[in-house]
Amino acid sequence: MQKRNLNPDQIKLIKQFQKNEITEYYIYSRLSRKTCPSGRREKSKKNAETLQEIGDDEMRHYLFWKEYSGVEVKPNKLKIFKFYWIARIFGITFGIKLMEKGEEGAQEAYKKACEFIPEAQQIVDDEDIHEKELIDMLEEKKLDYVGSIVLGLNDALVELTGTLAGLTFALQNTRLIAIAGLITGIAASFSMAASEYLSTKSEGNGSNALASSFYTGLAYVFTVIILILPYFLFANYFVCLAMTMSFAVLVILFFNYYISVAKDLNFRKRFWEMFIISMGVAAFTFGIGYLIRIFLGVDI
Repeated sequence: MQKRNLNPDQIKLIKQFQKNEITEYYIYSRLSRKTCPSGRREKSKKNAETLQEIGDDEMRHYLFWKEYSGVEVKPNKLKIFKFYWIARIFGITFGIKLMEKGEEGAQEAYKKACEFIPEAQQIVDDEDIHEKELIDMLEEKKLDYVGSIVLGLNDALVELTGTLAGLTFALQNTRLIAIAGLITGIAASFSMAASEYLSTKSEGNGSNALASSFYTGLAYVFTVIILILPYFLFANYFVCLAMTMSFAVLVILFFNYYISVAKDLNFRKRFWEMFIISMGVAAFTFGIGYLIRIFLGVDI
């Protein structure tokens, strides 16, 4: 049997493969059971079946490697806990694709294993093609409304960073800035949600209009709260503005990373595009606030 021809380093590599495969089997299986425990919703049922199919592939791969190592290998419990909860909190698609991105280096190791176990090529093909196809079949409601979330998030970032920057120099009072910004932000969130509802409905997609408006408004309100928070907590308006700009960058960073992973998009391009627009508008309106204060003689 080929097992007798393997050296200790090759056996060690195979055991690493086993550990990875059995760990991912447990992750997919647990997600499958939690995705649709009752099997009542069609989309959830389909996702559960897809997740279990991927899990079965991982178990098949584990058993393949076991034939060459000749031993059982325990899963990585920390990894199971970590990616299970990432998937539960941030969405199955994001959690799984993040996990698969972390395994990109393993693909090279798999290909290396093909040199001394030619039959392993089928495992490589499964990882590269079949599992990716199955992952792409997963359906998540939140990803169906990415456009609406982008609309609310981006509009809030551009409008609120600009508004707060302008108010900071015009008013120079953190409490007034916070109140004015909050009123502006809440009003704008309702306006954006209503506009998204009417826009989606006018396109003949009435069944999704309410959900689209909800995600747009929710993204807008979330961004408003994050950006205004420093003005409620600190007295120095320049410190507040600096923190608001930092929070804006973090929101842009996190959201674009999330979307780039979940939707397989270019992270750097999307990040810098949103960053330049938001910070450019903030700088422009900061200057306007300064000019208004000078020419109108505002002194609060």
